[in-house]
Amino acid sequence: MQWLRDGSTGSACSWRDVALAALMAVVAATIGTPAAARDEQPGRFDYLTLAISWSPTYCASDEKAEDEPQCTGVRPYAFVLHGLWPQYESGWPEFCRTPREPWVPKHVITEMLDIMPSPRLVIHQYRKHGTCSGLEAEPFFKASRALFKRVRIPEEFVRPENYIRTTPEAIEKAFIEANPGMKAEHIAIDCGRRAQLREVRICFTPRGAFRECTSNEDQRRLCRARQVTMPPVRARRGG
Repeated sequence: MQWLRDGSTGSACSWRDVALAALMAVVAATIGTPAAARDEQPGRFDYLTLAISWSPTYCASDEKAEDEPQCTGVRPYAFVLHGLWPQYESGWPEFCRTPREPWVPKHVITEMLDIMPSPRLVIHQYRKHGTCSGLEAEPFFKASRALFKRVRIPEEFVRPENYIRTTPEAIEKAFIEANPGMKAEHIAIDCGRRAQLREVRICFTPRGAFRECTSNEDQRRLCRARQVTMPPVRARRGG
């Protein structure tokens, strides 16, 4: 997994290697098993979708966001981690049954808040998607962080202070140019019905390499708009 070492040094990448190695070990014996025979068993899936959300859109459009730390605090959030989703070639597993009640330790939640700024989201994502990875919460979120850090955010989207009006194709192109090896079939843009960028979805093999997405990430379903808007990154004053 040399790609994890590019631009990283020392212990910063060692735990990422361990986390993705664990994920690889879990799925190694199940890759290629027909989806119909899997019955949503933990660790049995074909690929992974990394969903990274445009935080300003969530904060501007969701009434529940008024109470979320990512929208009410002083730190400006741009792209944040929505989740890492095990996928079948067609469809996906969710809320997989595990031997024990799904549990995310408090220290794991705290460690994820820099890129996934909602305790409720961390817990929900593990219960809905993490349980299907075959991993306990801590290695699952370490693998999630490793893939999130694997993706380089285009410079123009790091912290824009004004509204951006663009196209789904332009967003896709910016990510492809910023990430060597990424191709159009590896990425999908979600803008919903309001034509505001909601998230970018990127598909990976269980070994952490870019791969083609499937109908699960159908661009026509996720974003039919010709133009999309990205609200600016802002931080509120005070607490």
